Amino acid sequence: MYAKIQPCLLIGPSTPLLSLSQSLLRLPPPLFRSSPSPLRLLLLLPPVPWVPSSPLAPLAEQLLFAVVCTANKRRSAATMAGDQLQVLNALDLAKTQWYHFTAIVIAGMGFFTDAYDLFCISLVSKLLGRIYYFDRDSPTPGTLPPNVSAAVNGVAFCGTLSGQLFFGWLGDKLGRKKVYGMTLMLMVICSVASGLSFGHDPKGVIATLCFFRFWLGFGIGGDYPLSATIMSEYANKRTRGAFIAAVFAMQGFGILTGGIVALIVSASFKSRFDAPAYQFDREGSTVSQADYIWRIILMLGALPAALTYYWRMKMPETARYTALVAKNAKKAAADMSKVLQVDIVEEQTKVEQLTMKEANSFGLFSREFARRHGLHLVGTTTTWFLLDIAFYSQNLFQKDIFTAIGWIPKAATMNAIEEVFRIARAQTLIALCGTVPGYWFTVALIDTIGRFTIQLMGFFFMTVFMLGLAIPYNHWTTHHIGFVIMYGFTFFFANFGPNSTTFIVPAEIFPARLRSTCHGISAAAGKAGAIVGAFGFLYAAQNSTDPTKRDKGYPAGIGVRNALFVLAACNFLGVIFTFLVPESKGRSLEEMSGENEDEEQMESAAPHNRTMPA
Repeated sequence: MYAKIQPCLLIGPSTPLLSLSQSLLRLPPPLFRSSPSPLRLLLLLPPVPWVPSSPLAPLAEQLLFAVVCTANKRRSAATMAGDQLQVLNALDLAKTQWYHFTAIVIAGMGFFTDAYDLFCISLVSKLLGRIYYFDRDSPTPGTLPPNVSAAVNGVAFCGTLSGQLFFGWLGDKLGRKKVYGMTLMLMVICSVASGLSFGHDPKGVIATLCFFRFWLGFGIGGDYPLSATIMSEYANKRTRGAFIAAVFAMQGFGILTGGIVALIVSASFKSRFDAPAYQFDREGSTVSQADYIWRIILMLGALPAALTYYWRMKMPETARYTALVAKNAKKAAADMSKVLQVDIVEEQTKVEQLTMKEANSFGLFSREFARRHGLHLVGTTTTWFLLDIAFYSQNLFQKDIFTAIGWIPKAATMNAIEEVFRIARAQTLIALCGTVPGYWFTVALIDTIGRFTIQLMGFFFMTVFMLGLAIPYNHWTTHHIGFVIMYGFTFFFANFGPNSTTFIVPAEIFPARLRSTCHGISAAAGKAGAIVGAFGFLYAAQNSTDPTKRDKGYPAGIGVRNALFVLAACNFLGVIFTFLVPESKGRSLEEMSGENEDEEQMESAAPHNRTMPA
């Protein structure tokens, strides 16, 4: 404490605290940024000599520390208000308007498509096995071989990871709007193409499916950083979290719609083409028309994306990119004047001054970035990675878990279309009761209780409910309703928790010129976790002792129960790494990223940027 103050002030033995407190207002910012302020109490005290050995020294030290914090807070607020561009200040303080909801729908429909396309494959993968890997001599229906199943389920995630890195970087180089249209068209084309195939043999069909699903994932990957960044840069700081969460919540509707579409399509074919169960007629249980079911379900994913393409192209570029990255104050002011319907003065000189500051010049791989944002990037990447291991394992392999506990009947007791219907019904029920409500709880509460609290709580309860499923696992094999309820709660707290916040926070805490890139890196780490979940859980969940209970062609795994323990451990690690993630509730993007700070503030504040809520 003394080392921080004494070089800045000459304090004599009779220096009054009032005079001292006034001098402290001229100090550089302290290391910490928020504290209860006893300034009024301090001003009421009589003059006290500054004697470090005095019995009053501890009290005086605490009071002085609080005064420094208060002075810094006022000074930072004044500096921020003075340096902030009028166009950005207008966005931060804007009331909720129609353009906010338009932006949510336009960006959200991309996420609706993303979720539909990524998760609908789990609805039809069993059907693909029955159609293309039928074995007349097998007592059980055909299934995708292990390597094929891993490819079909995981190839889109490989594309998504690549797209997040590439389009995240491109969004900072070319602008959010220019890249936004590219990703959507790629999604539309590849959604349609993934339902087509070259030839009728299994190799041709699966190769075509995997090729187009990779590029579909590539387009979906670009949608993550761009949608989050665009929404964060359009929103006001008071309700920014809810707006970004609302965009991401469309993922829940995409998952739900995928299940509903599969229900409708399979029910339609089921009523038209009745077939016996596999155990009664192995070849006749899969009618030839079943080949259309998976194609229709996959191709319908193009529809919502295609409907929003025009509106995406009509959106103006975000003012933060135009002003702080492209350095075009005139265009930023003109665009936002139309959007907000207010007159905004262009401030080209101030833009040039801001962009010349050291806080706006360091690059992603610089020592300054590591000093200011390194721990934040570690926090956003690790938590997203750990979350997606559990989240995508649960989503992609619900059907296997439900079959293992007996909620979905044995495959041999159903025909092909009936199996699609049963899987779709189970996943739709989970989405309706657990997945979708969790997203909207986040929308309602994120700007009230904050990102940090929601993420910590979500990881904690996911751990609790995973353990609740794993420890008495044998009990759940005869109590299906209880298992489904517990399983639904893990989805609820994933979405009212880290699945939402890991998407929101990276769009708020990094500088504008690196925002899309850093969000893409964080999201790519998440997709690496999804790949681990998609490939790893497939093998891990196989029965370790009874070969008859394993899927055909798979080696012994650790079993569903032990796999649930592994997922619980991932969630617990998420609790720990959440402490590296900063709280951004109620703060402007420039305040979080430090883009308006001068050199003096950078030196004193950067190493100790808070990672927990104030």
